[in-house]
Amino acid sequence: MRLSPLFAALAVASALFACAPARETDVSKAAFDPPLALPGNLPLRSFAPAQATGALRSNAEMAQDFLDLNFRMESGRTLPVLTRFEEPITVALSGDVPATARNDLTGLLARLRAEAGLDIRQTNAPAAITLDFQPKAALSRAVPSAACFVVPNVTGLADYRKKRGSAAVDWGQLPQRTRIAVMLPSDSSPQEVRDCLHEELAQALGPLNDLFRLPDSVFNDDNFHSVLTGFDMLMLRVHYAPDLRSGMTEAQVAARLPAILARLNPAGQNVAGGPKQISPRAFLSATQTAFGTGAGAGGRASGAARMLAIARAEGWTDGRLAFSHYAHGRALTARDSAAATEAYSQAAQIWRAQPGGQIHAAHVDMQLAAFALSSGQNDAVLFLTARAIPVARSHQNASLLSSLLAMRAEALTTLGRAAEARSARLDSLAWARYAFGSEAQVRARMSDIAALARRGGRG
Repeated sequence: MRLSPLFAALAVASALFACAPARETDVSKAAFDPPLALPGNLPLRSFAPAQATGALRSNAEMAQDFLDLNFRMESGRTLPVLTRFEEPITVALSGDVPATARNDLTGLLARLRAEAGLDIRQTNAPAAITLDFQPKAALSRAVPSAACFVVPNVTGLADYRKKRGSAAVDWGQLPQRTRIAVMLPSDSSPQEVRDCLHEELAQALGPLNDLFRLPDSVFNDDNFHSVLTGFDMLMLRVHYAPDLRSGMTEAQVAARLPAILARLNPAGQNVAGGPKQISPRAFLSATQTAFGTGAGAGGRASGAARMLAIARAEGWTDGRLAFSHYAHGRALTARDSAAATEAYSQAAQIWRAQPGGQIHAAHVDMQLAAFALSSGQNDAVLFLTARAIPVARSHQNASLLSSLLAMRAEALTTLGRAAEARSARLDSLAWARYAFGSEAQVRARMSDIAALARRGGRG
């Protein structure tokens, strides 16, 4: 399940706009000077499918990750047996399918065949997996906290409404996967639809849990990774290894994992690192407060402080500590930019030392570039965006990429480099269409970034 309002600010550029003035404004009405003109022939960019870098952590660590991903759910509930599809997998589309989703699905299925070794193809209904596209409002009425979600033994949202609360849709009573529906938004931005497609189709096929400790996976509620990673593909390849089958207990799977991982990921045999424990529920609760929308500035600051306290008490030195520093930085942004910068820097230092942490560090660079833009440090903006833009491209994060390019364009404009600024701005706008969807959303994002530049002394 991909959470909707809770952590959305992490994966999209909205996290940046904590750097704007603390007063509440209607950013959709923010004015450009001169007004922003969206070129009528501006193409909607999209990413070509690209094979991910292989998993870079130890097999011993990833064996425990596999068990925690597959035998526990996000609620903390334990699952009695492993479940998977035991026949070739078919996927069908239903509902109001966005045009971009068709292309993104084709690319994703090709990756699943090539990287995870799955026998999977698209077909017409009925299929083993149905991707049901429905309005966000309808999905929210069914599961208020989710942007998209997966349900067993149903064919779509209407079928789920009929069976909700019954044993048929209980993952804990499922002996084997034969029919699953993925509920996805039909009226979200192309990137949000694609992100949901990647995570939810992967969960329909394999892991049902999310773990905060994973630095290199979409199976992490911090939502920094947008598309399936090398680690995720390895987990799916293990899930469908011939050594395993539906109905096996955790102990039976655990006994076979060392040999499976040694065969599928021999490089992981020589990497240091041992198993890590699941984060306590208190950490999830603190995170919900720190990134929630209903707690207010004081509540978010309190949640971030609890995250940091728990991380230190647990002795974590991994991405969970970095994530806590990141949350602390966001909480401090409006009132103490120096302290916020220090917190962001500590987060980035940890993430840059972790396999899979580059995209997290790029998000920090975006935050730091926003500070630099709002204080007129345009050379720093160029340095930070130049470092982060290639990472955003390689991780296929259009919202991050568009925001970085827009900030770069503002800095170049101020420095009098008009031709370079125009090129960066057009590139930003093209990616913004994929990232944010509607023209109103694109205008709002660009207006917020222009406002940062004005604070830095231009205009």
